[in-house]
Formats: sequence, structure tokens, C-alpha cells
Amino acid sequence: MTIERVPGRSFWEETIGSARAVAAGDLVVAATMPFTDGMVLAEGDPYEQARAAFTLALDALAEFGTGVGSVIRTRMYLAHARDVDEVGRAHQEIFGAVRPVATLVVVSGFADSRILVEVEVEAQREVSGERS
Repeated sequence: MTIERVPGRSFWEETIGSARAVAAGDLVVAATMPFTDGMVLAEGDPYEQARAAFTLALDALAEFGTGVGSVIRTRMYLAHARDVDEVGRAHQEIFGAVRPVATLVVVSGFADSRILVEVEVEAQREVSGERS
């Protein structure tokens, strides 16, 4: 099986040795914070941070020819329980028609205190002309 990687535009990928997205066969996974080019996006706004993180993840998945319709699972990690509704609203707007399996967890915090949400997105893609 071939494994492909898409680098992100965050120093975190280099610092901890990770990629923004990885494809292994027909499974494609992306994970990200609302962070790119050295900047936290939408600082202080959980809804916009969730939208930004999902957009970054979906852009990385697109590198492998998958889109929102191919998403089968999402995970949302929140720094504060008070942000559940806003992050959930962002998720519903993006994935409501697709309805992937979703996990939402409140954590004690992130490496950068300005980050309110981090997301993971898994998608299924066609490989070698076979339907998955």
C-alpha cells in the first residue's frame, strides 16, 4: 500500500514531525488547528476557528481528490465546554448533508492557549478505479 502525505503550513508539523493529511490506500485523514502561516486564525471565536480548521482539513483532503461528500468521520476537540454549540453549528453547516460519524470532546487545553478547537477529518476515496 502506498502512503502519501500533505504537509501543512504550520510550524507544528515540523516541530512534532507530522503532516496535515495522510492517505493510505482508500483512507484519507486530516487533522489541524485553525493555524497557518504562523498565525492563529479567528482568535477568540470558536465558531470561526472550527470553520477555519475544517476548511484547512478539507483543503488537505482535496489534495487526494476527496471532498466533503467523502467524509465518513469527524472529531472535534474543544478547550471549553461553553463552545459546544458554536463548534457544533460550524460542523452542521459544513457536514449536515453528509452526516459523518462525529465525536466531540472537551480537553484541558492545547499547546497554544489561543486555540479553542482542533479537528480531525477522515474520508474514503476511490483507488485504482475501484469504488469504495
